[in-house]
Amino acid sequence: MDKVWLKNYPADVAHEVDVTPYSSLTQLLDESFKKHADHPFSVCMERWMSYRQLDQLSGALGAWLQVQGLKPGARVAIMLPNIPQFAVTMAAVLRAGYTCVNVNPLYTPRELEHQLKDSGATAIVILENFARTLQEVVGRTQIQHVVMAHMGDLLGAVYGRVVNFMVRRVKKMVPAYQLPRNGTLRVTAFNQAVSAGQGLALQPHNCTMASTAFLQYTGGTTGLSKGAVLTHRNIVAAALQTEAWFTPALARVGQATKVNMVAALPLYHIYALTTCLMCVRLGAHITLVPNPRDFKAFIATLKKRPFHILPAVNTLFNALLLQPTFKTIDFSHLCVTQAGGMAASEGTAQRWLEVTGSPMVEGWGMSETCAVGTNNPVLSTSFTGTIGLPLPSIDLAIKDDDGNDLPLGAAGEICIKGPNVTPGYYQQPEENARAFTADGYLRTGDIGMMDERGYTRIVDRKKDMILVSGFNVFPNELENVISLCPGVVECAAIGIPDEKQGEAIKVFIVKSDPALTEADVLLFCKQNLTGYKLPKSIEFRKDLPKSNVGKILRRELRTPTVSLPT
Repeated sequence: MDKVWLKNYPADVAHEVDVTPYSSLTQLLDESFKKHADHPFSVCMERWMSYRQLDQLSGALGAWLQVQGLKPGARVAIMLPNIPQFAVTMAAVLRAGYTCVNVNPLYTPRELEHQLKDSGATAIVILENFARTLQEVVGRTQIQHVVMAHMGDLLGAVYGRVVNFMVRRVKKMVPAYQLPRNGTLRVTAFNQAVSAGQGLALQPHNCTMASTAFLQYTGGTTGLSKGAVLTHRNIVAAALQTEAWFTPALARVGQATKVNMVAALPLYHIYALTTCLMCVRLGAHITLVPNPRDFKAFIATLKKRPFHILPAVNTLFNALLLQPTFKTIDFSHLCVTQAGGMAASEGTAQRWLEVTGSPMVEGWGMSETCAVGTNNPVLSTSFTGTIGLPLPSIDLAIKDDDGNDLPLGAAGEICIKGPNVTPGYYQQPEENARAFTADGYLRTGDIGMMDERGYTRIVDRKKDMILVSGFNVFPNELENVISLCPGVVECAAIGIPDEKQGEAIKVFIVKSDPALTEADVLLFCKQNLTGYKLPKSIEFRKDLPKSNVGKILRRELRTPTVSLPT
């Protein structure tokens, strides 16, 4: 397919990005740290960190990791919220020549165990608030080194102690834990590791653009999440593509180092991570929001100083609009309101524009594409209802089931190719064979159509995946877990429309125990699934619709029918 979208590109956006100046993502980091040394990198709880400090702290932690005997390319899990320790750890792992494995801090023990075992991680940097989860599974993993972070570690000696006291003693946010301290597992405090590394030299590594920078876990069609391999080339390309696309709007700020991006979305999520790395490339600074659900504190943070980029999902935009004090914020400096992670609704976009004066710009991407794929022009003045145009150096094709290109206006599977697209899933050869077309495009599972201008609209989803507030949830995983609940014979999970979350989870259950209740099932789910995977509704049935070979037909469950009484 011809790149029809290029005719509608903003005049000052390049058609291609060039990654050849970089030999690795580490080189990009090193250059940015040196170039922007005297500029601020982040602010969290009104404590600032400069690029110079990020350089020094990550170099020290990276050097400490190297002397622990980790092998080149070793996987290091990062289980941290949006606090300064996240960027320090991420940079340290990459600069030391290792691979980052981002972990959702709210994972249950079952979910954490799978990711640690599947990735083969031998070290983890974790906030103490989540250590009890690790305690339950660490003995069944390859983890040998635990770096234990505390909320106040990088917030200054005095203020840090105050924060730690409040978190531990007043708010009681740190459940009791006890990690085994033996010959195979070493536990080191975060600040202690950094301090020990300050007297060490960070040794050069042999990573190239083809080396793995991140294992980014996403929902698995088999019921288990799988790690998308994101190479140094993938991440560098994504940072450059995002920078190229955002530049027309950010030109309004003038100097890029004055740009302030609000990081309310979790940095372990690829959407937030990519925008963060774009800021590193620009020398911009980031306002870290550890808990965006604390709307009083979040809004107070937004009122502190001008902000220019606000990436979020539709549910977060909605939640902010519902806060009475949200309208009191000064939005005059906001250049880009970036919606992604899930479908943005026109109603939310209209209300956002009325309150902020900033048009909501919708984009689309996946973990497998470093969150980069398509986006509406950032200088758009209205909500288009499409996912926009392919970003620089990206080929987008609408294909049929056999991998053939379809004409403009025809609905088919959105397939993508570009320097930001994963080479495949970690240790998943069969999955990789299914994931790519014969001509090298990644099958996304989204059904869309492209118009004559090159704008794409998503019309359906080929996969059974459920998209809850921007997070992928695969029915297979839910069904595998719920089937283990005592009293459940079989079950099926589907997504249903939800005004707040985009989609919510509904589970249909056939039970063997008449006494089994919705509350029983929900309690079991809370013990085994992280929050966004919990069903919103549960329906008991005598049986479930099946094909002639016994496969449960989820599509029939999506069609409203009269349920059979139990």
